[in-house]
Amino acid sequence: MNVLAKARVLAEAGRYDSCGPRGCEVMILRGLGGIYNAKAEHRTCRLFKTLMTNNCVFDCKYCQNARVCNTSHNKVRYSPEELARLFHYLHTSLKVDGLFLSSGVDGDPDVTMERMIDAVHLLRTKYGFRGYVHLKVLPGTSYELIKRASEVATRLSVNIEAPNKAVLSELSSCKDYRIDILRRQAWISRFNLRGGQTTQMIVNDMVTDRAILKMLDWEYRKLKLKRVYFSAFKPVKGTPMEHERACPLQRQNNLYRVDYLLRVYGYKIEDFEHVMDEWGMLPVEDPKLAIARATLDTPIDINEASCEELIRIPGIGPVTAKRITEHRKISSYSELVRLGVRIDRARPFIELGGWRQSRLSEFKASPSSSGPL
Repeated sequence: MNVLAKARVLAEAGRYDSCGPRGCEVMILRGLGGIYNAKAEHRTCRLFKTLMTNNCVFDCKYCQNARVCNTSHNKVRYSPEELARLFHYLHTSLKVDGLFLSSGVDGDPDVTMERMIDAVHLLRTKYGFRGYVHLKVLPGTSYELIKRASEVATRLSVNIEAPNKAVLSELSSCKDYRIDILRRQAWISRFNLRGGQTTQMIVNDMVTDRAILKMLDWEYRKLKLKRVYFSAFKPVKGTPMEHERACPLQRQNNLYRVDYLLRVYGYKIEDFEHVMDEWGMLPVEDPKLAIARATLDTPIDINEASCEELIRIPGIGPVTAKRITEHRKISSYSELVRLGVRIDRARPFIELGGWRQSRLSEFKASPSSSGPL
């Protein structure tokens, strides 16, 4: 099989590894596959996302590449030189800016990981590529190889997959949560990577949002991760989980909103407890809006509030909050719009010049009322 044929197979096999929220990760060249517009290093770039091999000895019940999948696939792998040469062509001819390289575990994790590192090393030395490389570290990889990977990659990540050991054991019998994954993450955190460390978690019916947020918070605090990505579970034909229910995309998107509120807006995990149900699940609506409804008892005076208070208002982000505190003496909604406020979202929660919009919850039907307002 020639290299371009391999590229089509391995790019398709790698589509479940996330390099950003849906909407930020858009395939742009469908003929070859694997080339996306995605966010990397605070900018949008063309990213080639592929596996080193789609052969895997692990038994992950959700994965089309696992040995337990009974659907027939061509099992192929790049040599390090093939992948480096292919990416050099994509970089110089199709203006591809970065490489996102993951892999199935083709036997020993260290053997496969070494091939991946060798490919990136060739790309750096032989072909002179100095751009973005996101390298997936395979569960169980040795410390020496992780150190080598940190020397050639911009960003490293280990897919955590689940928020705890119990859930991971339901997904795979081959991975030890504490040793194969968390220990490897701790090792990665020791190295000074320009792009830092990320991870990915599968969102399905086995896990609650509360469990996900608890682990998300721990990863950010203890391991200083840059990002946590979420992958809404989709059943794959031929896998042991092919008949399980797909995760609604809205749930994945809400988790991304929560993640953003934690990283950028300064929210705390405890804030989301106000809006979770008894089973530990977030509401279907935007979490920021739900929290505002649950916690903002009275409208906030735009001209008196601090930045920290303003960013709690739906429709106001950190940049807009700063603009408001710099201007003050705001007298109209049109001024707020010019400063960047999404006034349709913010209006029920703000007071301006002594005036405020009444919220629907403040209205009560009179005893003589014959029906809802």
